[in-house]
Amino acid sequence: MAARKRSSQGVTHVPASDLVSLPRQRSTEGAVEPTSATNPPKIAVALHDGYYGCTSGTGFSNRAFLEVLTRTLPPGRLLVIPVRIPRSDPSHDPVWVAETERILRRAGAEVVPVPGGRAATAAVAGCEALCERVTEVARLHLADVPAAQLIGLDIPFIGLGSHRRAEDPFSLLLVPRSTSELASPEDQRRVRWEHKGLTAAVSGGAHIAAISHHMRGHLEQVYGIPRHAVVDLPNGLLLSDHRDVPLVPLPPRAGAGFLLAMGRAVESKGFEDLLEALRLLGAQGERVPHLVLAPTTHTENLTDHQLQLHAMVRDYAIDATFLPRFSPHYRAWLRSSALRGVVVPSRAEPFGRIPLEAFAAGAAPVIATRAGGLTETVVDGITGFTSEVRDPMDLARAIWRALHISDREREQMRARSRALLTARHDYEATIRSYLRQYTPWAMTLSATARGRA
Repeated sequence: MAARKRSSQGVTHVPASDLVSLPRQRSTEGAVEPTSATNPPKIAVALHDGYYGCTSGTGFSNRAFLEVLTRTLPPGRLLVIPVRIPRSDPSHDPVWVAETERILRRAGAEVVPVPGGRAATAAVAGCEALCERVTEVARLHLADVPAAQLIGLDIPFIGLGSHRRAEDPFSLLLVPRSTSELASPEDQRRVRWEHKGLTAAVSGGAHIAAISHHMRGHLEQVYGIPRHAVVDLPNGLLLSDHRDVPLVPLPPRAGAGFLLAMGRAVESKGFEDLLEALRLLGAQGERVPHLVLAPTTHTENLTDHQLQLHAMVRDYAIDATFLPRFSPHYRAWLRSSALRGVVVPSRAEPFGRIPLEAFAAGAAPVIATRAGGLTETVVDGITGFTSEVRDPMDLARAIWRALHISDREREQMRARSRALLTARHDYEATIRSYLRQYTPWAMTLSATARGRA
């Protein structure tokens, strides 16, 4: 067997050759038998974003998930299975990787990357191949432990249930942070694949996590997941996450005051509606602050959708800075004293992380549509201002209200937003609650380990 490698951060990496060479011992009934009583139970986590870099809010959420596990599980209990992103990929961030591995080192985590790259998650065939590889990694590396769970983070791993066998030595939890029915319903091949994968997972005894009340209803009503198979695992933030975010310079024209809108460059984010709302405000004589607009991707060239948005900015003569490439540093602008408002114009939103990012950073007000999970965080007149979905005129009214609040109202909104974040969206508390309820064995030290402690 090839030797295991340690990075400079001390995280154990297993070479790809081990995926087919690790020995397994099985009883005559086919169940996996532990080879040693000293092997601890394990949690395995498969993820496509958040290890080698961060391309969206999903990457932040995925790494936060890993960080909570490193703080919660005893050492040696965590197996991480990331989709390998090569250094040549624009989304590969060496600084992010170093920080991720520093976090994992604390837990003595084992890391087994699977090949595929970012392109593998773009098509159903690629996701199927990833699910097969991840299941085989879990089967090999968890064969000798007394208890284990495999957690698949987000859409590319919805098909894990189709590859899991009844005799496999691990239970399964799927955490879809969105679905194709929400984000791209026109992609019926992918929608059918998700339905098939979720049905197979539930038939095999898996749980499906709901990251919001909206997602619970969506999974039950649209995907037909039975209520008993859905567990509440609401998304959130690590409450200390924004304390050490380094400040970065604002775009040159934003210093006198700006609105901020950011997210993936897809139609469901509603950036067209925002630009139309700003055009309406300008036509009414309203002085609109500079717009920092970040509809982002990691592609080398602008996508058709980005080109459309850029043309709208030009044709509407909107004073804007257009940022088509994602950077985790953009969220530092949420702490700027020049920020006049954060706009989230989504047409569909399973949860909506950006409002929580704003709450944590003390940014106010947030202006958001009443789309999906956004209604659980942005409450009109309380934690922000809201508008109807796909209604630029109503969004223009909400932005106008935000631009005309008093300093006192802004401070009250900040305080209420922070209280909501602390009370409902402490991600560390949420994940620990799940572990205590569904995998208590993962958090319990053995008698031998307790004696050493």
